[in-house]
Amino acid sequence: MASTTSRRLTATALLNIVLDEDSFRSWDAPAEQPPAGIKYSAELEAARDKSGHDEAVLTGEGRIRGRRVAVIVSEFTFLAGSIGRAAAQRITEAIERATAEGLPLLAGPASGGTRMQEGTLAFLSMVAITDAVRRHKEKGLPYLVYLRHPTTGGVMASWGSLGHMTVAEPGALLGFLGPRVYETLYDRPFPEGVQTAENLYRCGLIDAVVPPEDLPDIIDRALRILLPTQPAGNLAVPASVDAVPGTRDAWESIGISRHPRRPDLRWLLAAGADDALPLNGTGQGENDPGLGLALARFGTQSCIVLGHQRPRHGGREMGPGSLREARRGMQLAEELQLPLLTVIDTAGADLSPEAEEGGLAGEIARSLNSLIGLAAPSVAVLLGQGSGGGALALLPADRVLAAENAWLSPLPPEGASAIVYRDAAHAPQLAAEQGVNVASLHRIGLVDHIVPEEPEAAEDPRGFCADLAVAIEYELSVAAAVPSGERRHRRAAKFATLGL
Repeated sequence: MASTTSRRLTATALLNIVLDEDSFRSWDAPAEQPPAGIKYSAELEAARDKSGHDEAVLTGEGRIRGRRVAVIVSEFTFLAGSIGRAAAQRITEAIERATAEGLPLLAGPASGGTRMQEGTLAFLSMVAITDAVRRHKEKGLPYLVYLRHPTTGGVMASWGSLGHMTVAEPGALLGFLGPRVYETLYDRPFPEGVQTAENLYRCGLIDAVVPPEDLPDIIDRALRILLPTQPAGNLAVPASVDAVPGTRDAWESIGISRHPRRPDLRWLLAAGADDALPLNGTGQGENDPGLGLALARFGTQSCIVLGHQRPRHGGREMGPGSLREARRGMQLAEELQLPLLTVIDTAGADLSPEAEEGGLAGEIARSLNSLIGLAAPSVAVLLGQGSGGGALALLPADRVLAAENAWLSPLPPEGASAIVYRDAAHAPQLAAEQGVNVASLHRIGLVDHIVPEEPEAAEDPRGFCADLAVAIEYELSVAAAVPSGERRHRRAAKFATLGL
C-alpha cells in the first residue's frame, strides 16, 4: 500500500497508469466556452497554457486488461478541475456515448467543484450529469469511481458519489466543503483527518483506499464479475441436489452450528468463490461489521453477496446499520441486473439501546419488503445459526439452500424455553417441537437444496466451502432462469404456501 501522502496526478498520468498501453482514444471535441468577460477569458487562456488541455476533463475510451472501458478524468491543473458548462457538456456527452455503446464507465474526478466564474448555470449542470449517470446505471452498466486528491463541492455531491463501487487515492482530501471555504466562513480551520480517504473508508463512505498502480487490477476484477464473458451454459446438476435431510435431531445440529471453527461468510468467499471483491459500508456514513457485502463469482455465476459476519473479539451481532448496508447490496443487484446471494448465519440481531434507537425493527421490515419484491434473481443460504429477526431479514429468496446442520428459529431455543417454561432446560425439547432444523424446513417447502456435512463443516471447512460453492453456482443459475415477469409472483407464492 502506498503512503497516505497523496501525490497529485495529472489526467494523462492517471490514464497512462490505468489503461493498457497506447489504448486511449479521445472522445473530446474542441471545448466551446460560454461568453466570458476579459478576466475569465484570461483565466481560461492561462489554464490552457498551464495544463496543456482545453478543459478540466478528458473523456474517451481505452482498454483495461483488454476490455473496452469508457473514461472521464479530471485535470486539476485546469482551474482546479472545476466544472463549467463546457466541461459539464463534455462529461454528459461521454456518459451518454458510453451508455449507447454498452461500455462500463470509470470516472476519476479531482476537482474543487463547480466553476465559480460561471455561477448558477455551472452549478445547475450537476443535475444533467447526475441524470446521465442515472440513465447509464438503468441499463445495467457498471459505473466505477476513483476519487482523487482533492475532490470536493458539487463534483463530490454528484457524479463523484454515485459509483456502484467507489475507491479513493491514499491521502486524498475528499468532502463536500472545501477547507479554505470553511476557514473563511468560520474563521477557524476545519478539523484535521475528517476529509481524508482513509477516514471516509472507516465511516463506510467508500469501498477501499487504492494507490493508482493497483487500480487496473481492482477494475479488472470488478468488471470480470460485473460483466462476465464466460457463458453459463448448462451446468451439471450437483449430487447434493438429491441429498436428503440427515438424521441428527435439532438440538444436535444447533450445537454443531455453534462450533467456533465452523466456516463463516469469510471462509465461504475465500475458499469457495472464484473471485470476491469486498465492498464497504452503506455509502451513507455507516460501517457495521455485522454484515459483509461483496461482488463475487462462483464458477460461471456472478452475483452480489451480502451476509452475516460472525462477531470477532466480542463484537456485536447485526445491527440496524448492517441492514442499511444490506439494502445497498439489494440496490446493486437491481441496478447491475445480477443475482443476489444472501448468507444467513447469526445468533440473533443486536439487542442494545443503540440498536433500538437506530430503528432495528424498522430496518428488518424494510429488508423483508425489499427482498420479497426484488426484481433480481435471489438465492438464500442457511449457513449455520439462524436466529430471530436478524436471520429472517435476509431470508426471502427464489431459492433456499441449506447446510445440513443449519437451523432457523424465532429465537435461540434457550430464549424460547425461557418464555414458555421460564427456564433454559427445555431448549432441546422446544427446538424439536418448533421444527427449526433443516429436515423440518425442507418438509415445509422452505429449503430447496441441502448440502451434506460429511464430515461436519468445522472438521473440513475448505472441502465444505467447495461443495457449497458448487451448489451456489447451480442455484444461482436456476434462479436466473425464471422469467423476470414471473419471478416476484413465484417467490411470493412460495412463502405464502409454506407448510400447506
